[in-house]
Amino acid sequence: MFKKILIANRGEIACRVADTARRMGIQTVAVYSDADAGAKHVQACDEAVHVGGSAPKDSYLRWERILQAAKDMGAEAVHPGYGFLSENENFAKACAAAGLVFIGPPASAILAMGLKAESKRLMEAAGVPLVPGYHGADQDPALLQAEADCIGYPALIKASAGGGGKGMRVVEKSEDFAAALASCKREAINSFGSDAVLIEKYVQRPRHIEIQVFGDTQGNCVYLFERDCSVQRRHQKVLEEAPAPGMTEALRAQMGAAAVAAAKAVNYVGAGTVEFIVEQTAYDQPESMKFFFMEMNTRLQVEHPVTEAITGLDLVEWQLRVASGEPLPLRQDQLRIQGHAIEARICAENPDNNFLPATGTLQVYRKPQATSFERGTIRVDDGVREGDTISPFYDSMVAKLIVHGDTREQALARLDTALAQTHIVGLNTNVQFLRHVVRSEAFATAKLDTALIQREAAVLFKQEAVGLAAAVAAVVAHTLHAEKALQGADPFSRRDGWQSHGLAQRRFEFAWQDQPRSARLNYLHDGALSLSLEGDDAISGVLTYAAHGAGLWVQWGSAPRCFSQLNWQGETAHIFTPQGATRITVLDPLAHAGEAAQEGGRLTAPMPGKVVSFAVKAGDKVKAGQPLAVMEAMKMEHTISAPKDGVVAELLYAPGDQVADGAELLKLG
Repeated sequence: MFKKILIANRGEIACRVADTARRMGIQTVAVYSDADAGAKHVQACDEAVHVGGSAPKDSYLRWERILQAAKDMGAEAVHPGYGFLSENENFAKACAAAGLVFIGPPASAILAMGLKAESKRLMEAAGVPLVPGYHGADQDPALLQAEADCIGYPALIKASAGGGGKGMRVVEKSEDFAAALASCKREAINSFGSDAVLIEKYVQRPRHIEIQVFGDTQGNCVYLFERDCSVQRRHQKVLEEAPAPGMTEALRAQMGAAAVAAAKAVNYVGAGTVEFIVEQTAYDQPESMKFFFMEMNTRLQVEHPVTEAITGLDLVEWQLRVASGEPLPLRQDQLRIQGHAIEARICAENPDNNFLPATGTLQVYRKPQATSFERGTIRVDDGVREGDTISPFYDSMVAKLIVHGDTREQALARLDTALAQTHIVGLNTNVQFLRHVVRSEAFATAKLDTALIQREAAVLFKQEAVGLAAAVAAVVAHTLHAEKALQGADPFSRRDGWQSHGLAQRRFEFAWQDQPRSARLNYLHDGALSLSLEGDDAISGVLTYAAHGAGLWVQWGSAPRCFSQLNWQGETAHIFTPQGATRITVLDPLAHAGEAAQEGGRLTAPMPGKVVSFAVKAGDKVKAGQPLAVMEAMKMEHTISAPKDGVVAELLYAPGDQVADGAELLKLG
């Protein structure tokens, strides 16, 4: 076994590998960029080496620096994690040339499976089912158009060297093909250095089901069952679970055998995932499901904890043992499924704004009681701490929340409870969106396909689970409770509104969903509190509250009593309840006196990132909704559209420029 390894990655996966290595008595070396100098993964390892600037191309992708660090620190092997260099065959070769063990498959396997067209040909020869499509080398746009027309629509354009959901476009009709192809090629060349694509029939009602495989240097290969990853946004996974709901034993055996055949076709060693697209005639007819090879990820997957949960195994430990030359710890007939597990990816993003990535500081980051990097009923794997900053340089994932139960129903209940106990303030996240998905009838009853989010949009987006009345009552109650805690013996420190004559009143001004609202608190002579919400939906009633742990039980009028916890971010109160979370702004009218409305005619960057391209030039007339520019942030492209009709007065940046959040991109007259 190795004595010391270098982890060529960052964040959660670097912490994950370091944790298992420590339990196995293996020393670890971290690498870090300028942005990650104080990161959690740096502290998780025994030693750390700086490898360059904040952008991945200046640090985590500079494999020559990483290999030099490994040699300088006396490491015997390199674990690439996932992303960055994990599927770079040149890096695997360079490790071998430097006398270092690459904790992953042979470079030949990475190369064979890294090019989608080549992998399809290999799988066809191995007898693995394939989706009808064009996987040829000729990339003439006219030929690609003709092939798509022949296959039929809807068709899927995929970057041949792609992965992670990038470089993919669904085309519904022939006349849209050319524009989609151009967009796909542009994203592919920027993300992968190659604009080669393949064309496939877009499978109807598709499920994304993948098989975890493991091979060793003795020629043994097993599958560790399946994961359903059908809940996706922008072709990227949101929720993953194991085993796949509705999976029959016969289909599991067929898919497992196909996955092992795929791995053996490239002499695979280590952890890998064979991904299949599964067509289903109907949601309640699992016997009708047909599977087709999609791609193989030649690395450990983000969602590997759900496989660990249902098998009781440590897959990173398996990686280290196999890479050191040991045989697989178990045979296929020794592997068993235990219960059900679900993983939710908590990401810094705004689901209600097309999942736009968010950056900022984790001012509050509270997690449910859980294990970390090892099997448990509730498990949270992350690479950040409260106070850390989510930057635009890397992936938007904050944490992985994994739950395990005896049944899927139990796992679902545990997941919703754990999400309710996850409190993040400082930037937008998808926590509440995940709760909406988990609670949706479609997910709860396993009516799964990759279009679930789009199909269920009406119950997933722009949902308000708490409501104005509960938010107002919570803010007022928490304000009064905090003031009472500051009250001393000095009678002038009292804020309870008592006076000898008349009725004492206190006004609260709010901003709720961009609308001004007012409430009036009356201090009654018997010590009671009466709260009234003004407006067309006026509410009045007695307000009571009682402290409990870190929160308050609050009751207003006839409404049910509600438990809430509150965190402030400036004037905005972030309210967390078992039913959901919301935010409301408490306004000080004097503080906002004289503020002017925002100047019109400006178009600003919605997040920090890089300008990819402009679709207009100065002097062009544009219509509302027309695409104006493309930005890239957190490895994703985002289109900026015109908010109104107008004329482009001036472009303020050029393609390739880095821009800050809120930077004015162009002037629109």
